[in-house]
Amino acid sequence: MPGRANPALKALIRAALAEDLGAQGDLSTKWFTPTAARLKGRIVVKAPGVVCGLDVAREVFRAVSSKIRFQSRAKDGDRVRPGQSLADVTGPREVLTAERTALNFLQRMSGVATLARAFADQVKGTSAKVYDTRKTLPGWRALDKYAVRCGGGRNHRLGLYDMVMLKDNHLEVARQSEDRLERFRKAHPGVPILIEAKTRGQVEMALSCGADIVLLDNMASAELRRMIALIRSRAPMTRIEVSGGVSLENVRSIARLGVDRISVGRLTHSAPALDMSLEIGS
Repeated sequence: MPGRANPALKALIRAALAEDLGAQGDLSTKWFTPTAARLKGRIVVKAPGVVCGLDVAREVFRAVSSKIRFQSRAKDGDRVRPGQSLADVTGPREVLTAERTALNFLQRMSGVATLARAFADQVKGTSAKVYDTRKTLPGWRALDKYAVRCGGGRNHRLGLYDMVMLKDNHLEVARQSEDRLERFRKAHPGVPILIEAKTRGQVEMALSCGADIVLLDNMASAELRRMIALIRSRAPMTRIEVSGGVSLENVRSIARLGVDRISVGRLTHSAPALDMSLEIGS
């Protein structure tokens, strides 16, 4: 996870609190909760899942008041059950000010981790691993990808800077200038090259370019089998990735075709938040 001292995380927390507090601050707490109030509560999960983001939630409470104490009762990556306490929270009335922002971080990150775990469980016993994509909430990429790892998934490229990924809009350039790939390899020998393919012709082109990874995108099952066999026969060291139309219902059947990687955009763009709440007085 991004370290608690990470400036980007601190800036994200400040921005989240600022949009909640506005210019007037927490009117409900300031006007209707005694200044001397001492609150005690616990964060309780209401659905089964995988918890993630406890340290981030702690930092939210700490950003609001250094007098708030946050004691975790679980670890990121733990499977949790309804009614389980995730953390004890005690301190002044500002606990209420930080409550929603802290839960927003914790619920979203736990939701991503829970969905990632569901997909990872489906491919157990196969050679395939489940990967995320760059379809992350803007500004949240490090948190989203950390949550995927907590759920047992793996991270695809972190951004545009750590992998070459030639998709539809790049393929024409690649066809006309395969020498560019050679020049790139010499300039960046440690950076992998992935080429997306939707047709046999594009698979052939990717192999001729010496792609490290061939991504078979939105192919029907029969065509997937043919292209996997083609790649394995011609370039057995080339990794095979599948993407597009992947669901919990079909991910295991895809994994059993013998692919190396299955990328799933919904891990981060459509994961439902894990239901939980802060219960005061518990």
